[in-house]
Amino acid sequence: MTTTRRRAGLAATALATLALTAACGSSGNQSAGTPTTDTVQPAGQGTSDYGYGSSGSGQGDDGYGGQAGGDDSGAGKEAKKWPSAGKLALWASPELGPVVTDSKGMTLYRFDKDTAEPPKSNCSGSCATTWPPVPADGAEAPSGIAKSALGSVLRADGTKQLTIGGWPAYRYIKDKKPGDTTGQGVGGTWNALAADGKKAGAQQTGDVAVFNHPELGKILVNGKGMTLYRFNKDSAWPMKFGCNDACLDTWKPAKPADRSKLAGIAPKLISAVTRPDGTRQLAVDCWPVYWFKGDKQPGDINGQGKMGLWFAVSQDGKKITTTP
Repeated sequence: MTTTRRRAGLAATALATLALTAACGSSGNQSAGTPTTDTVQPAGQGTSDYGYGSSGSGQGDDGYGGQAGGDDSGAGKEAKKWPSAGKLALWASPELGPVVTDSKGMTLYRFDKDTAEPPKSNCSGSCATTWPPVPADGAEAPSGIAKSALGSVLRADGTKQLTIGGWPAYRYIKDKKPGDTTGQGVGGTWNALAADGKKAGAQQTGDVAVFNHPELGKILVNGKGMTLYRFNKDSAWPMKFGCNDACLDTWKPAKPADRSKLAGIAPKLISAVTRPDGTRQLAVDCWPVYWFKGDKQPGDINGQGKMGLWFAVSQDGKKITTTP
């Protein structure tokens, strides 16, 4: 009898052990003999095209993706995945004005808890997973950004991060396509970068606005941030149009502006003129103005000095004869 009870007890213990083993570390549909596999991805191992994380990884309760100055363990390994910015570009955001992007059109940001003088990054650990620092290597300035505005700062993990106007530059993992600015205003500390390193949006946008060009100074741009030009063969008084027919394939008459939507220019300088075909064209200080098809982004001045006849327009409505 005692032997029978002992055997029953051993059998029950074995069954309990087997049940406990089956419940730990295995999924309900796992076949016998198959090793248990951990399918959880480490932070920063998402499916983004850039390879630096999924939209949710590293997002902390502080509103900016992790505590500044957090754990740097593994930061060096993550840094190897951060792609170069390549040749930077400027994109005209309707809300923010010209915004700095990388060569793929992804918005670059700055962090209020960093410093520019001297340059220092205070975003590391989980923060740097959500806001991947932009490597300094390979970054180039376009026409609208001064070459002298680009620099670098040495991070705690030994990598060099791009700076613009002294401010360390970052991408945001929740931006999924060119032109996204979902990082703007996050936590009240993150802002898209303007061409000079300041916060994008600080300068008012409008149908006609002023852009501080690194080579030409303050020039006039249209609502899309494209440089406005005047033509020496036109005249303001008496009104004459020297650009017609085939000329208009390359030089496009600027659309008239709403005087209530100007930024940085005196309304008295803005008017509209009627072209020979009956269409209306923007005029600055009575001169018809155009944009150039050879300009591809804000800050481009490829039309400046063309044939010795085409010139950008200054803030006071005068032509700028400086040749880059």
